Amino acid sequence: MTQSSESARAANVAADGSSARSGDNTAWRFVVARAVPALLAAVVITFTADHSASLGFLAFGAFALTSGAVMVARSIARRQESPVALAVSGGVSVLAGGAALALSSLGISVLVSIIAVWGVVTGATELVTGIRRRRHRAEARDWRFAGGITLALAAVVLLVPQGFAQRFTGPDDVDRALTASIIIVGSFGAYVAVLGIFQVIAGLSLKWAPTPIERRRTDVTGNGSTS
Repeated sequence: MTQSSESARAANVAADGSSARSGDNTAWRFVVARAVPALLAAVVITFTADHSASLGFLAFGAFALTSGAVMVARSIARRQESPVALAVSGGVSVLAGGAALALSSLGISVLVSIIAVWGVVTGATELVTGIRRRRHRAEARDWRFAGGITLALAAVVLLVPQGFAQRFTGPDDVDRALTASIIIVGSFGAYVAVLGIFQVIAGLSLKWAPTPIERRRTDVTGNGSTS
């Protein structure tokens, strides 16, 4: 009797595990998809010598627009388990990205305003969501990290004086200038590089990590074999 009940329990857990694995496969794909625009923006900024406000508008606009679209798509595809706050965060990213692309002819002050508002809203949203869901969702750690460094980016761009310009002579005896736009665009490039790499690692870790259902199935199987 005990043996048959344990077999039935193992079969039910196996069925649940199959369903959970299907959901997790979808989850990791969305995490990695978010990394793609971040890494592309990092490459563009790294290999572009002119870190002007125009480049910042273009890189941030494309990143925020596509990253936000991925978050909205995730919320629609997994609407039964996806926090509403993340859908709102994705929508804010889409709006911020569109605004940056539409206003790309304006100056550094507008770029700072867009990045700062976007960073505070989306960063706080992801951080709080990650903290609240930390006991229930494997993705909560990723949300906390993304939210934390997004808030840090917002703080950096707000702390840089917009009229900052420091002239210096390079090692090749050529006069150069370190300006606010160089610092802000460079900081954004560092942000997307770190975020993109982290999300690739987080997505693959989520793909390969055993689900709680699978760990329960292993425990059930192990207990059944020892009894």
